[in-house]
Amino acid sequence: MSLNTGRFTKILTIGTFDGVHIGHQAILKKVKNLGKKKNLIPSVLTFFPHPRMVLKQNEDIKLLNTISERKFLLEKFGVKLICVKTFTKEFADLSARDYVKNILVEELNTKQIVIGYDHHFGKNRSANINDLIKFSEEFDFEIEEISAEDIEQVTVSSTKIRNALNDGDVSLANTYLGYNYFLTGKVVSGHSIGRTIDFPTANIYIEEDYKLIPKDGVYVVKSFVNSKEVYGMMNIGSNPTIKNKPRSIEVHFFDFEDNLYGKEVVIEMLHRLRDEHKFKTVDALKTQLKKDKKASLTYLKTNR
Repeated sequence: MSLNTGRFTKILTIGTFDGVHIGHQAILKKVKNLGKKKNLIPSVLTFFPHPRMVLKQNEDIKLLNTISERKFLLEKFGVKLICVKTFTKEFADLSARDYVKNILVEELNTKQIVIGYDHHFGKNRSANINDLIKFSEEFDFEIEEISAEDIEQVTVSSTKIRNALNDGDVSLANTYLGYNYFLTGKVVSGHSIGRTIDFPTANIYIEEDYKLIPKDGVYVVKSFVNSKEVYGMMNIGSNPTIKNKPRSIEVHFFDFEDNLYGKEVVIEMLHRLRDEHKFKTVDALKTQLKKDKKASLTYLKTNR
């Protein structure tokens, strides 16, 4: 969304909001409630690419959400106006005063900012909450500071969630997120090997290479296809039993036969069943897949 949104008077919070986890949601709830009380538009200023992608290009940084997913989640949790600022080295070099004056005040017409006590901003992140309070007096906006106590009540970080997903612990990640971790991708053609063993799969291609894909293995998943809730099991890995190939994401939906080629799907990850293994024969793999399906249905019976 363009930053040219000055005609709206906003209550704003600022951050990368990767994951939009329960800690973020607590902040968004405060923004929403204060906005309703003061007749201000609940808004978020967020950044893309992630600052670390620009400032630490030697790191292989994976994010919990694509920018489209982040926007979807922010809207889901009550944000009415999402302002995405393209993060560049030039932007990072803005002085704290220029950032506040040019962007927060003149471009965004901010009336109130809800921000954590430990917020830093401006070139080299040299300015802090005390500086922002001084700027608020100069430029006539209010500050709602989120205290250390409030933040510690939801001691969740995007890093903790990334670590959980890299370990395959989607249950822990989902607890931190407050929703099921999900992948958004397009169904593309595969080798159709799954059909030959009675387990046809939808091959999911995710365009955004910065999206974090959890640890290889087999997972219980759900999706909405043509407005219908469907469940299945998903394999992340290289399919070593049949043919070692580049890492892929394949979903076998239960009791579902529609043609999904070319469609975008959202896959919610519910539970991890096991690691990916190389079996001695295709028949051994098929036997295991039957066990996986049974285990998936047992899980769903008690966890829907």
